[in-house]
Amino acid sequence: MNLALLGFLMVATFMTLIMTKRMTPLVALIVIPTIFGVVAGQAAGLGDMMIDGIKNLAPTGVMLLFAILFFSTMTDTGLFDPLVGRLIRLVHGDPTRILLGTVVLCALVSLDGDGSTTYIITIAALLPLYKRYDMNRLYLCCLLMATSGIMNLTPWGGPTARAASALKLDPATLFLPLIPGMIAGLASLLALAVWFGRKERARIGTVQAREDTEFTGMAVSQYPEARRPRLIWFNGLLVVTLLTLLVWGLLPLSVLMMIAFAIAMIVNYPGVAEQKERIAAHAGNVLSVVSLIFAAGIFTGILGGTGMVEAMSKEVVGMIPPAMGPYMAPITAALSLPFTFFISNDAFYFGMLPILAEAGAHYGVSPMAIARASLMGQPVHLLSPLVPSTYLLVSLAGIDLADHQRFTLLPATMVCVVMTLVGMIALAFPFVAG
Repeated sequence: MNLALLGFLMVATFMTLIMTKRMTPLVALIVIPTIFGVVAGQAAGLGDMMIDGIKNLAPTGVMLLFAILFFSTMTDTGLFDPLVGRLIRLVHGDPTRILLGTVVLCALVSLDGDGSTTYIITIAALLPLYKRYDMNRLYLCCLLMATSGIMNLTPWGGPTARAASALKLDPATLFLPLIPGMIAGLASLLALAVWFGRKERARIGTVQAREDTEFTGMAVSQYPEARRPRLIWFNGLLVVTLLTLLVWGLLPLSVLMMIAFAIAMIVNYPGVAEQKERIAAHAGNVLSVVSLIFAAGIFTGILGGTGMVEAMSKEVVGMIPPAMGPYMAPITAALSLPFTFFISNDAFYFGMLPILAEAGAHYGVSPMAIARASLMGQPVHLLSPLVPSTYLLVSLAGIDLADHQRFTLLPATMVCVVMTLVGMIALAFPFVAG
């Protein structure tokens, strides 16, 4: 059977099952690709494909495991209490201010280029506010994810680095013309935050500051016995040191998280019983996220190992009429939305992007223009069930993945369209060759 057709059917079946909640993402990520791999006639090699996919995602799984434990422990100690208290005094119970602050805070934290770290820090600071004022947490996840998708276009972010590597381009040269589009995307999210805020204000009103003084003094942690107010300066220094080392890249991210977690445990909870209690308290979050990461490895391993990704890419490029050749840059921008959603960034940028760039070259479209256009779909890409940090976000926020996808898809697509239009106006990539 045609591999491209099987690939499209597999992705469509998978997305339908999880978005209609007929199957959990964990089960679907394992069962669906296995069935389609057998149908493709490659049952004998499925084991190796699965293991290869799991190996590729193993460092990410380890990093997320210890990142959740570390930042959850920091929250338990009360490290973020002063920050939350400060935010409460600034927002004065106004949902609009909270939502605007969500975008601004996420944009600043996202400068480190790591989505998982961004979600952990911003959720720790913002979730107590959303709970305090009974605000819709789908708004929180929508704004955080879309903002992270925009800020992920920095030269040290994954997508830009992949696109530059795949086409042998300079990351800085690739990035600079994207700045106007990124600014426009953030502006559109601020406007969206205002709209969300008005809806929340109509629903719950502006919450009066009553009890705010009391709430400021309460622990952000749900485990009061775990607070360590006397160690707040040490814990703050530990977090700052960790983030500094992450930016410098002195050690692998997973290793840094493991070391930071071990130090936090030894200093804050020196007793073995205390350490076991803190680990057990967050074991549920850890298990739900890490199990999905390894299941996603099976999906990506089979999708790539069977040759479905390559076949899908060639099929799509082959469907582009010659008359549309000069418009390859905006076509690439449009294709980046569904394809970075359905397949991994690695598969898209190292598998499909070179094919698109080669097709564009025949019509006078530069590889640089194709590369910039290929980055426009990143806010939608982060909604993909193949993105590890997505599971971390919805797990920490306590919402369902399918609900998040349905709610955020339209706003994320809107942001992609805004960035694309501004990118064409700013000549980040041309609307038409020549």
